[in-house]
Formats: sequence, C-alpha cells, structure tokens
Amino acid sequence: MALKTLTLAALVASAAAFAPASSSPKAAVSLNAEMSESVPFLVKPEKLDGSMPGDVGFDPMGLSEIQADLKYARWAELKHGRICMLAIVGMVTQQYGPFGSGWHVPGDQFTNTDPFGAVSSVGFVGNMQIFAAIATLEFATFNLHYGEGTPGDIGWDFLGLLDGKSDEEVKRTMEQEIVHCRLAMIAFVGASVQTLLFHTPLLG
Repeated sequence: MALKTLTLAALVASAAAFAPASSSPKAAVSLNAEMSESVPFLVKPEKLDGSMPGDVGFDPMGLSEIQADLKYARWAELKHGRICMLAIVGMVTQQYGPFGSGWHVPGDQFTNTDPFGAVSSVGFVGNMQIFAAIATLEFATFNLHYGEGTPGDIGWDFLGLLDGKSDEEVKRTMEQEIVHCRLAMIAFVGASVQTLLFHTPLLG
C-alpha cells in the first residue's frame, strides 16, 4: 500500500513539472507597461505622464509614488533649482569676477570666498537680513504653492521674457528652466563637496 502511494505521488509530481506555469497579473502588467524615456530599462512611473515641462519619466527611487500632489513637488524642485542657480553664479563671481578680480558687496566682512566660512564672516545682522528677505518672499508666495496655477509662476517677469511667445515657446522656456535648475543643483552639490574636502577654488 505504501509503495502504491509513493508511486502515485511520484507520477503526480512528474506531471506537475510539465504543466504550464501560470502568469501572474503583475508580470503581465510589467510586460505591457510603457518604459521610461530617460531610463529605458525601467517602467515609466504612473504619475509622470509627460504633462509637466521637463518630465522624461526619470524617477528610479519612486519618489513620485509617495507624492500626493506633484505640483507641490515641482514647486519645491523649481525653488531649490533657482536658489542653486543664484548660489553657483554667486560663488563663481565672488571668487573670480571679471578677469579674476572678484566681486563682492563693499566691506571686509564680505570678502570671504569660502561659502561656508562666509556665513560666520558676514555676522548676525547680515544673516538676519538674508533670512528676513527669504521669509518675506515665502509669505508673499505661500498660497501659490497649493493653487491650480503653474508651478513656479510667482508673477515676476520684469524683463518681459515671455511676452509675445506662443504656448509652445513658453513650454520650451519652462523646460529650459527646469533643466538649468537640475544642473545647478548638481553643480552646487559638487562645489560644496569640493570646498569642504579640498578647500580649493572652484575653477582651479
């Protein structure tokens, strides 16, 4: 009896080995999913549908999946990018200026070209003025972060850079800005690391 049971079990196991494998719904979805434009071997994130300027489906860490509002995230990206564009231009200008002369606000406390050492060199009053200016701008534009408007649009276009441009041209301008923002953020991180580790001028 035991031998019959063992033989039957062996036959069932052998037959199961030749049975077609069932495909899970997740695997089927992965095979049919649209791939990311920027990282072709990764699936395009669901929320990155290309509607925002500069969206090429790049989100290898899946940060868009935990964002309830991508407009708020784009606001943050643009704000940090604009600050970094100002910062990296300021760092280079402070160290070199025209023909290597260096530019800075008049006063000995503003001559420190080390961006980290400059915080202490400027002193309490200078730092408080900077923080007051930042706070004023934040309070003035706070409500725009949660509205239905365009992320990054705070109504400033003193030079009229968007005047007379078509929708396509405006979109291209916005794409150029976000690309420069991302590049500036990378540049600022690189400049900070170089300054902290090597204490050498940014451009050698």
